Amino acid sequence: MREVTTAEPFVAADADTKDWTWVLERACAACGVDAGSVPLTAVPRLLDEAAAAWTAVLGSGGSGGNGSDGDERLRRRPRPGVWSTTEYAAHVRDVHRVFDERLALVLGTTGEDVATFANWDQDAAAAVGRYDLDEPRQVAHDLAAASARVADRYAAVRPEDAGRRGIRSNGSAFTVTTLAQYHLHDVLHHLHDVGAPVPATALPTTDGSTA
Repeated sequence: MREVTTAEPFVAADADTKDWTWVLERACAACGVDAGSVPLTAVPRLLDEAAAAWTAVLGSGGSGGNGSDGDERLRRRPRPGVWSTTEYAAHVRDVHRVFDERLALVLGTTGEDVATFANWDQDAAAAVGRYDLDEPRQVAHDLAAASARVADRYAAVRPEDAGRRGIRSNGSAFTVTTLAQYHLHDVLHHLHDVGAPVPATALPTTDGSTA
């Protein structure tokens, strides 16, 4: 199968138009993550583990390579229409930033108010931001920083605020807890997409709970 390299004219990856909110109700058959059973208090630790995994992936140069050759492997698409490892990581970096903003909005509401999230087109963000040209190690640094910020914000959520609500532009409703779970699945699912192991503590155990 022909590989697509960054030397070729940029072509946007295939758009993802699926509604992924079902991952709050059952384990994902693809990556195995059962996000809906992960308690809010476990999310910061799992985000930290995921950030470390992404750092390892982006520092590996792909298949153990180093330097510019390794970077090129990380920036090469496995096939047309599918993001490269670096593009997936740049997406995850921006996912952390978007969810940090959304969490801040939810926590900033008072009483029975409900936060409203502005639309974020992830495919447009990838194209406008030219994720395909990003340098892997810079993405790793920025991803880790963004992950740490939002993990700290989740860790500071008071139990009485876990039920505060927000609504996405398409009408999907979230609490702080389900927002964190949905966020976590996205980050871990993309580790699976690039062939990296998903933290075992996010996977269901034999009794149906998470470790």
